[in-house]
Amino acid sequence: MNAYVFPGQGAQFSGMGLDLYEASPKAQELFEKANKLLGFAITDIMFEGSAEDLKQTKVTQPAIFLHSVILSQVLGEEFKPDLVAGHSLGEFSALVANGTLAFEDGLKLVHKRALAMQKACENQSSTMAAVLGLEDQIVEDVCQSIDGVVVPANYNCPGQLVISGATEAVKKACETLKEKGAKRAMILPVGGAFHSPLMEPAREELAQAISETHFNQPNCPIYQNVSTTAVTDPEAIKQNLIAQLTAPVKWTQTMQQMLADGMTSYTEVGPGKVLQGLLKKVDRRFPTNSASLPEKE
Repeated sequence: MNAYVFPGQGAQFSGMGLDLYEASPKAQELFEKANKLLGFAITDIMFEGSAEDLKQTKVTQPAIFLHSVILSQVLGEEFKPDLVAGHSLGEFSALVANGTLAFEDGLKLVHKRALAMQKACENQSSTMAAVLGLEDQIVEDVCQSIDGVVVPANYNCPGQLVISGATEAVKKACETLKEKGAKRAMILPVGGAFHSPLMEPAREELAQAISETHFNQPNCPIYQNVSTTAVTDPEAIKQNLIAQLTAPVKWTQTMQQMLADGMTSYTEVGPGKVLQGLLKKVDRRFPTNSASLPEKE
């Protein structure tokens, strides 16, 4: 059971994708197609832009998507997933990788998602915070006790949960969580309250775009952030993808389910090694690896 997993926002780095572009004519073709579809040269920002340039949500999301998807497409015969999953944004990469979405449709949806989320972030002062060293239940209870919008957003691994919401509510929750014994409760440098009710305007915009996009029958199951279980029905995939914007990313539970279902290999496809590190905290005995750049064609 070969699992391929795809990272989300935060995995970007300056120079990302340049090695792919230089190594593969197919990668060059897909990157140039992306530039035309997006209406701007995202390759210039990916290959030469600063870390600050890459931090803009409208750039970050398509950049990570492109790095992940193009790498999966140039792996050739080596790429044989039995199951896929993606962390937040990475779910779109996974859906192209398993044939549910065409490359062009996936990129258009990611671009739409990024712009809608950017707009929602500008509507209200909001943020996210990482909480380390507490049981999930304690974090959930504290969030419920705070006046204002603050909710669990990313269940990344045991002892690491990200909360999301209105800025003052998140700050208050961090203070309370430290009193409860959190090793750390720190505000993250993000654009807004992803995976919280404050993303509702973005969810509505994305729902419209997803409803108008053709989803194929996947060639292998995807374990989605909302359901945490294997999904193959295109309509269910659509609904989970829409719900994801305002619902928590249940990554810990997803990894536990994939292990329970018989996953035997775990390959991260895209920039960084964040997801490998998270799985090690779920089950450190399990081997992980990164998809490697193929030989020059």
